[in-house]
Amino acid sequence: MNKLILGTIILILAISACRSDKVQLATQNDILLENAIKKFSPDGELEHFVLPQSNDYNSIPTSPENPITPVKVALGKFLFFETGLGLAPMQEIGEGTYSCGSCHIPAAGFKPGREQGIGEGGIGFGANGEARTMSDLYTPEQIDAQGARPLSMLNAAYVTNALWNGQFGGGGVNEGTEALWKEEDGTDINHLGYGGLESQNIESLHLHRMVINKDVITDLGYLPYFESAFSDFPEEERYSDVTASFAIAAYLRTLITNKAPFQDYLKGNRDALTEQEKRGAMLFFGDAKCATCHSSPSLNSMTFYSVGVKDLYQCGTNVFNTSIDDTRNLGRGGFTGEAEDMHKFKVPQLYNLKDTPFYFHGSSKTTLREVVEYFNDAVPENVNVPASQIPPIFSPLGMSESDIDDLVAFLENGLRDPDLERYAPSYILSGNCFPNNDPQSRIDLGCD
Repeated sequence: MNKLILGTIILILAISACRSDKVQLATQNDILLENAIKKFSPDGELEHFVLPQSNDYNSIPTSPENPITPVKVALGKFLFFETGLGLAPMQEIGEGTYSCGSCHIPAAGFKPGREQGIGEGGIGFGANGEARTMSDLYTPEQIDAQGARPLSMLNAAYVTNALWNGQFGGGGVNEGTEALWKEEDGTDINHLGYGGLESQNIESLHLHRMVINKDVITDLGYLPYFESAFSDFPEEERYSDVTASFAIAAYLRTLITNKAPFQDYLKGNRDALTEQEKRGAMLFFGDAKCATCHSSPSLNSMTFYSVGVKDLYQCGTNVFNTSIDDTRNLGRGGFTGEAEDMHKFKVPQLYNLKDTPFYFHGSSKTTLREVVEYFNDAVPENVNVPASQIPPIFSPLGMSESDIDDLVAFLENGLRDPDLERYAPSYILSGNCFPNNDPQSRIDLGCD
């Protein structure tokens, strides 16, 4: 055998061995990762974390009083973005200029594209909602701006009680809190016994000065949808805030991130995640302790914790209508009034975090790496939060820089559904621009 042939054979064997080692390592990582995930599954199977398809209504969690139907979803999809419902504004110039979608933008992960959501009184959109700001014709007290960064509407089917403090919804974590439900903060709506999404939607329609009645929906063209979706309702109850909220809730429950790479991985495609993302996932379900709190299929939970982050008013000059006295800074405690609940906020879902550069209820971090570093260091930053409110689980993790890189890669890419625009309508029946319809937004969005 000549030297050239011998050398070629040795090279082929070396390459084969190298490839074999890589395959073996990948297989070992997959086994380790799958075992780590199964430890947080109630039945010890990966399927616990598999999200349903958006049209598999029988598999999507819902409230018994509001079963999901195709026509409800279609109607809710329109109403969520319908700027023509904003008919009772603080100022006449704000009429018909905003929608639910003003603060929950698909391309922004169904969150605001900026630090804080702005409905009425806001102008502009930019490319992704990042350019929306306060109109010069409004004062900070007049604009419809939230004192805590709005939560994502993605995977809302796994939320039983709505808002950061969980105050909406009569069941779930609010069982036994009936004495706290009052008209002043809208929680009296919980007495109707509806789910958290339905209850919040009813109050939100009121809070954001949207008008739902038979005349309005007839003028806008939605009457046939209400007739079909709610034919089982008495006619006098069929065209109302309640039925509109039911339709919107049905739509929101279909906003499922089932195209994220991690979802493909859970279904058996081991190539859906890179090796770095797999290492990050092992940290998520292992030494980084993320899954201890983020344990549902959507990686949220209906539990409340304080990790001592800053409130929205502390995070810069680009926020409005909030201050140190804002009760929303108190989280669950702002609802219950209990000392042990103060500064505790609901554990949010984690899909599509990459889509906007603002994190926590106060938008206090602007990159996911900052978020991971914050948990790794475990040093509370809000001087207003007593040390007694910080849970023992919030302690230094000891991750290396490469560990942080891996975990960030999993959070940014492994948990990102790349096709959220499938959940946005291509038009609304009013023919208005959406999600905003103010003059600057119309320019930004190309509606003029």
